[in-house]
Parts: sequence; C-alpha cells; structure tokens
Amino acid sequence: MTVDTGKGFSLPSGPATLCFDKEEFMRPGFNVDDFVIECRRRVQLETLCDDLNVYLKILKSAMIELINKDYADFVNLSTNLVGMDKAIGHLTVPLGQLKEEVLSVRTAMDEAIEVVERKLSQQKSVQQKKACLQRLINITHSVERIEKLLGIQMAPDTSETQPVNPGQLSGQLIERVATEFNKLQFYVTKSRGLPLVEKIKPRIANITTTLQFSLEGAFLDGLATVNVEILRQCLRTYALIDKTKDAENLFRQHIVKPYMEEIITEQFIKANGNGLTGLFDKVLEFIPKHCKVLKDVTSGSSGTMEIVRGYDFLVNSVWPEIVTNFEARTPSIFAPGNPDIFHEKYLQSMDFLTKFERCCGSQASVKRLRDHPSYHTFLHKWSLPVYFQIRFQDLAGSVESALVTGFNNSGEKSSPFKLHSTAVLWQCLHRCWNKEIYLSSLSHRFWKLTLQILSRYTSWLDEVHEEETNRRKEAEKPVILRTSASTSSLDKMSVTSETIRSVSPAPQDLMTTSATTSSNSNPPITVGQIVCLISDAVKLTELLDGYFVQIVKPCMEQAGYTNTDLLQACLQESIESIELRLPKFQSFVSGDVIKQCSVYLKQVNDIPRLYRKTNREVPSKPSSYVTSLTKPLDVFLEEHSNSLAEKQREDFLIEVFSNITEQYVTVTSDVLTSVRKMEESLKRLKKARGTDKANDSNSHGMSDDDKVRQQIIIDVQSYGEKISSKGIQKTSVVGFERLQELSQEAKSAMTS
Repeated sequence: MTVDTGKGFSLPSGPATLCFDKEEFMRPGFNVDDFVIECRRRVQLETLCDDLNVYLKILKSAMIELINKDYADFVNLSTNLVGMDKAIGHLTVPLGQLKEEVLSVRTAMDEAIEVVERKLSQQKSVQQKKACLQRLINITHSVERIEKLLGIQMAPDTSETQPVNPGQLSGQLIERVATEFNKLQFYVTKSRGLPLVEKIKPRIANITTTLQFSLEGAFLDGLATVNVEILRQCLRTYALIDKTKDAENLFRQHIVKPYMEEIITEQFIKANGNGLTGLFDKVLEFIPKHCKVLKDVTSGSSGTMEIVRGYDFLVNSVWPEIVTNFEARTPSIFAPGNPDIFHEKYLQSMDFLTKFERCCGSQASVKRLRDHPSYHTFLHKWSLPVYFQIRFQDLAGSVESALVTGFNNSGEKSSPFKLHSTAVLWQCLHRCWNKEIYLSSLSHRFWKLTLQILSRYTSWLDEVHEEETNRRKEAEKPVILRTSASTSSLDKMSVTSETIRSVSPAPQDLMTTSATTSSNSNPPITVGQIVCLISDAVKLTELLDGYFVQIVKPCMEQAGYTNTDLLQACLQESIESIELRLPKFQSFVSGDVIKQCSVYLKQVNDIPRLYRKTNREVPSKPSSYVTSLTKPLDVFLEEHSNSLAEKQREDFLIEVFSNITEQYVTVTSDVLTSVRKMEESLKRLKKARGTDKANDSNSHGMSDDDKVRQQIIIDVQSYGEKISSKGIQKTSVVGFERLQELSQEAKSAMTS
C-alpha cells in the first residue's frame, strides 16, 4: 500500500514518549526490517511492541473518526459509480486516436532533430578544419616572417635554413621577432602532431637557436655597457617567449660564476686579514657592483623606469652560485671538529646570510630566497647536531666529573657555592647560554640540556642520600654491640668540645677521609659536608628564577618562543624536585646533633641518687647536664653559622629542640614518677612502723624528694632560658609546654 503524501495527507500524532517517529511509515523507502533494527538500538523489543500497539489504537480511532466524518459518501459510493463503465468506454476511442497522432508527431520531430544534429556536426568539423588550416597558414607565415627578420635563408638543395648575420639584430628587431615567435609557439602548441608541423620543426628549432643567440649577445652587451634600454628590451623579450630562467642562468654563468670562483677559495680566506668575514664582505661587494642595473630594471628601485617583472637575479642567479662554490671550494668552513671555530664561523655565516637578505629589497624576494633549494642546502651543510653533541659531552662530562668529587671545596672565592659539585653545575648552566657556545638554532636542545643537568643533580642527591643511609645502617651494628657490652656508668661520660668539633668538620676539611674507610668505597659524609650541600642546594634554587629571567628567557624569545611561561613552569618543577630532597639531608644533620645532645639527658636519672640520703643543700643552680645539653648544638652553630640562612637556622633549632624536649619530657616524667612512688612507699612503711609522726616532728628542712623536685624545676627553667637565648620562641618547640606542666606538677607535689 502506498500513500500520496503530496496531497496533504498526514498521520495522526501520538504521545511524545513513542520510541519511533511516525513519519517513518510515510517514507517511500520504508522497510520493516530496517525500522525494527533501528528501534532496537534505542529500546528493547518489548518497549517497541508496546509503543506500536499504542499507535495502532490511535490509527484505528483516527480511521473511525474519518469514516464518521464522511459517512454519507461512504454509503453512496456504489450508487455514485453506476454508469461509470459506459462513460469510460466513450472516452477510449478518442484517446487512442489522439495517442496515435501524438506518436506520429514525435517521430517526425525526432527525424528533424537528427537531421539538424548531423548538419551541426558537419559544420563543427568544417570549422575545426578551417581553424586548423588557418593555424597552419599562420605557422607558415610566422616562420617566413621570422626568418626574414632574422635574415635566415633556405640552403640550396636542402630543406634546412641558415642565418645570414647572426648576432647583429637590434633591440627593437629582437623584440619584434620575439612577439612573432610567441605567436608561433601558440600556433604550434595548438597544432601539435600534424604533418606540416613535424616537417617545419627544424626551421622552428633554427629560429629558436638564432633568437636565443641574438638575445644572449644583446643581453651580455647590455650588461657590459650598462645599457639599461637594451637590458630592458632583452629581459622583456625573454619574458615574452617564457625564457626568464635562461636569462638568469646566462647571468649566473657569464657574470656570477667567474667572480665567485676567483673569490671563494681557501687561499683567499687564509690570505685575507679578516678571514671568513673578509670573504663574505668581498662576496657582498658583487651585488652593488654587478647587480644594481638589473635590480633597477626588474624591481624599479629608481622609481622612474619601466619595470620588467618576473625576474629575481639575486635569488636565482647569485645565491645558488655562492652556495655551489662554498660547497665545492671551501668545505673546511663547515667542519664541526673544533667547536669554538665552528661556532665562530657559523655566526659569521648567519650574519652574512642576514646581510644578503637585506640586499633582496622586498619581503617577497626574501621569501623566495628562503624557499630556494640552495638556501636549505646551505643551512644543512652546518652539522649542528654534531656541534651540539660535542658541547653536550663537554658540559655533561664536566658535571659528571664534578659529582664524582662532589664534596670537594669549590675553591673559588667569587662562587656563591661552597661545594665543587654545585659550583661546576652552576658554571655549566651558564655555559649552556654563553654567547661563545649558545646558538639560537639549537635553543631547544640547550634548554633540554639545562633541564637534564638539573635532573642529574637531583638524581645525584638521591644517590648520596641512599649511600649515606646504607653507611649509617652498617655503622650502627657495631655501635649496638659495644653499647650492650659497656659497663661504664653514665655519670662518668663526658664529651669535650674538641670531640664534638671532630664530628662536625669545617668546610675546608670536607674531603678529610677516615683512616678506616676501605679503598673501594667513598669516604663517609660528614655533618659539615651535608650542611654545605643543603646550603648550596637552597642557594641554587633561589638563583634559578633570576637565571631564567635574565639569561634563558631573552635567548628563547630571540629564537622565536613566545610561551616562556611554560618553560618557566618546567624549570619550577626541577626546583621543586631539588627542594623535596633537602629534608632528608636536614634530618641527617639534626639527627647527629640530637644524638650528641641527648646523651646528657640520661644524667637526669642520677638526680635522685645525688640528693637521697646525702644530706646535700637545697639546690639553687641548674645541674651540669643542662649546660652540656646544648654544647654540641652551640659548637655546630659556631662552625656552620655562615652556611645556614636565617630561616634554615630557625627551622633547624626548632627541630633539634623539639626532639630533645620530647626526650627530656620522657626522662623527667619517669624520674618524677619514680620519686613519687618511692615517697609513697616510704610513707606506707613508716606508717606501718609507727614512726611517721616522730619523723615529721624531727624534720625541720626540705625533704630529699623535694630537693629532687626542686632541682628538676631549676633545670627545666634553665633549659627554657637556653631555648630563648637562641632566638626561638618556646611555644614553637614541640613538647616544651608538657615539660613546663611536669615542672609545675613537681612544684605542687613539694611538701615544704
């Protein structure tokens, strides 16, 4: 069943939730299978079935409404069709006759059209033959006219021609010949393959040779005599016959080549006082000396003469010959073996190239020069990757060598760094962008090398940390054995300032090696070396921002990079990577100092023994361990005050005091707890013996336990004063508040 949709028929609309478009059913190419497949991509078959049933009900309702609307017409349909067969029969005969008449007229028209098309085809063929014949006539006439103008005569008994007086044509005559020759070429192109054209080709070739010979002679005479009018006519003629390349090649072979072959030689470079620069200057002298008149004619620099377009002698004649001679006659200038000489010659060559571009006179000419194959040949002759590889090996080798002896003194008073490794790394970062090494064409490579050097420094920090960590783990093993076997008492232990200084050598003694170090391993890293390493790393991260802004950024912008913010973000990642490694080394330093200081905290355990049953006076001054407690720290600060920045010093002191204070809290809490338990135990014992009151009545002074508490209170107060004397707020020290609470508890527990 098909529906004529062109008569305003439309399906009834359904709910908006239907999974299909009702208009799909009205399309001429409706296919049930395709419809079902398309719907299954969106919904399940059950949903499709439900939606179809819903729309079927809507269609049935619409059909019933349509029948009810035209009910009378449906009922009278059979009555209205009575007699329709007879009416159709009456129309059949006239319609058949009309059809036969139309067919006969159509046949006659087709025959007439065929005759007309045949005549038109014949006419077109005749016109084409007439046009071809006219072209052949024009070719013959053009050849005869040109031969007459050129003075070419037919040789006797041959079909060949020969010129009478070649090279004696005037400029105007040559231009007339060129105009006629241009027409001849057009006719020959249109008549290619015809017998007459093939027969006359030798004469055309002779004409071409004679014309070019005359043009070459006139062009060279014009150059020799600097005759602008002759040059203009010759160039116009070359352009007319589409031989502009011939004119440029003629200028290159007869004018440019002899000059360049004489100048561009190894001997000239050696003999000239200015070397390669003198050679380039001599080459550039050719342009105003030999090319000025041609530039005036072809570019109109004078502003008054007629311009002959389509030529660029500098790009197509001068520059290719220069490059050819440089390649063949002076290959030494491209040799990358000596990077310093290569760098100098490359910059001189790029300067020469810039000057040559200025001589071109227009942006279009410069663009043609840069697109010329010889331009790319000249640039590719410079082995920039080889040059960079040599520089890379030099710079990377210097960094690697410095890292091998990384903890040596820098030995340079002007250097902002203390270690040799950091000083050399900083020098290499600067050398990457030094004008004696850097080339803008390699800016991306030098930037990558900069990041690689920083990355290598970061990995070296990891190597140093791992090596030192392993060494310390190995060193702890015999220490543990000796400690367990030791029977000496803590109160007899003393550490002199000389001993402490030996643990933290000054920077000038950074490379002092322990006598017990094996020959096949690196010497242990001292605290002083670690401090210098941290100081150098911090200084390096501080200087890198200014290094980028003042040195790297101008070079990258000059090389054509506009998004320098992205480059700075890459550098910032390297800075952050270095900064992330520093806390590991800071923990080494603080750990060593804390270890030395915490030894004295064990003397807190001796306080009860000093006052119990000894009849000592009431304590009025701090214990000796409080003074000794910060002595290693004082020695460290004295030795390395120049290596630590103010912020580093403050963070270091807070970390050290926090660790010491936490240990101090632990040992003090244990002592006070022990005293309290001992006191309670004695009270219970006295009470059991009934001697508590008698002892209380005979006790007129401070008890031994209170003396212990009093000593602890004085010690804590003195310790807090030492923290303050270092310029540190006591509230910033972790655990000090708890230590003060213990002191207050001890004070509250005193009975007298």
